[in-house]
This record gives sequence, C-alpha cells and structure tokens, in this order.
Amino acid sequence: MAPVTALFDPLAGSHATVAPGTLGRLATRALHDEATLTPKPGLVDMRGGGPHDDMDVATLLASADALTVPIVRCAEAAVCLPLGRDLRAEIGAIGRTGEQRMLHATGGVNTHRGALWVLGLLAAGLAATGTAEGAAVFAARLAGIEDPALPSRAPSHGAQARLRYGAAGASGEARAGFPHTMHVALPALRAARAAGHGEHTARTNALLASMARLEDTCLLHRAGPEGLRVVRQRAAAILNAGGSGTVRGGILLDELDRISRRLRLSAGGSGDVLAAAVFVDSVSAMPRPDGKE
Repeated sequence: MAPVTALFDPLAGSHATVAPGTLGRLATRALHDEATLTPKPGLVDMRGGGPHDDMDVATLLASADALTVPIVRCAEAAVCLPLGRDLRAEIGAIGRTGEQRMLHATGGVNTHRGALWVLGLLAAGLAATGTAEGAAVFAARLAGIEDPALPSRAPSHGAQARLRYGAAGASGEARAGFPHTMHVALPALRAARAAGHGEHTARTNALLASMARLEDTCLLHRAGPEGLRVVRQRAAAILNAGGSGTVRGGILLDELDRISRRLRLSAGGSGDVLAAAVFVDSVSAMPRPDGKE
C-alpha cells in the first residue's frame, strides 16, 4: 500500500463540502447503528452487554448522543484552523472535554473513548477536505502531531496492551490513515451490498472483516494473543464461508458469538472501526453540489 501521505495533499487548498453539524449528526447515527446491530459477537447489542457487565445498548446510545457536540467542534476547528500544532492542541482539548461529557452520560463508564478519537479526527478531515481519501490523509497528519497539552494520566487498557504486545492501537491506526476503516471494513460493507445483501448483513460482514484483520487492543487486554487469534481465525472462517448472510456463515457466526460470551472476548476496536466505516460511507453517499454522488 502506498504511504498515506502520497495519496492527497490536504494543504493544497481544498474546501469543505459538508457542514460540521451534518458531520456530527451522521457520526452519531453511525454510533447508533453500530450499537444496535445484532448479533455482534463479543460486543454490546440489543440482547445485552455480552462480555460487558457495566453497559448495555441504552448506555451506548446515551454515550453516542453525548459525543455529537465534540465531534461537531472537531469539524469546526478544522475549518477555522490550518493543519498544525494549534489545530492539534484544539482537537486534544475538545477530545478531553468530550470524554467528560461521555463519562457524565454513562455514569463513569468508558463506552466510546476510542470512537471519539476516530470519529473526531475523521470529521475534522472531512470538514477540511471534503473527501474520504483526503480525510484519511488529513487525520493521519493531524494524529502524527504531538498534543502539546497531553495530560499525564494512567495508561488506558488499550495503551497498556499496545505497550505490552507492540500493537498499533488507536493512535497507530490514526497515524496510518485508518487502514482498517478505509481499506478493510468500508470495502466489505460496499461489496456485500453490491452482492445483493441487505444492510444488516453488509454491516455484519464489515465488522467481521475488521475482526479478522485488526490487532484489536481491547481483545489483547482481555485475552492476550490467544484470544485475539481465536477471534481473528473464526471471523475469517465466516467470511470464507460466504459471510454472515449464508447458512454456513450464520452457523459459524453463532459459534463465534457463544465462544466470545463464554470467554468474555470483546472486539471493541472493531466496533469502532465499523462505526467509522458507516460514518465515512454515509458522508460519501451525500449528493455533491453538482448533483452527483
């Protein structure tokens, strides 16, 4: 794959084509869509919390609603400030305030810290460049700038897994231009639709595509490399059987669901990837000013 910075130059004078408020609304809707998709092996869905004892769908929906404002503000900041340290500092401050909004809405449960990072950066990139490809490059460059006001705090579970196992984690994904969103989940989503599958199957297959490829730090934290291996292999097997919309794929999906619940395996990183893919897809589907899509 070519370096992400070779694909697009966000400093070349591109203009925003999607209003920040619209981006916030679409990002929140994508989080709602991810939360309610059922079944999702090892993730919160309409049946309950799965391996999570501290959250359910209502918690996720409240969290998603709380993130609308910070995501809008990330987009607004990218319209007003050029790509650089000042914008990175502003995005960092918005993110920290957004985390507090999320925690207030959920009673202290970390539901969407990773999703706020992903969607906030992508919303900023979409506001600044107007295209999915440009947004990925813009976000990668922005994530590569150190936050000058980064607070000192205990490492998150994802950061601990990243340090212990050498995984890229959410920060590495961002610096690489979100490859699992842009080049794994998004193509899987669109391929399933093109094959005639409905939206439920398309989104499930997109989730599975990420689960089969992503070095998920949520899984690594909970179950180490062996737990990650189990999920990746079984997700790949479902896709190799034709996806979740086939009879064999559905049987294998049920097996992965049971194993994930029994072993308390949670592919939280792939949940964020799915939400990001749905978000980018929804923005890309909006009519352009020239009337085309």
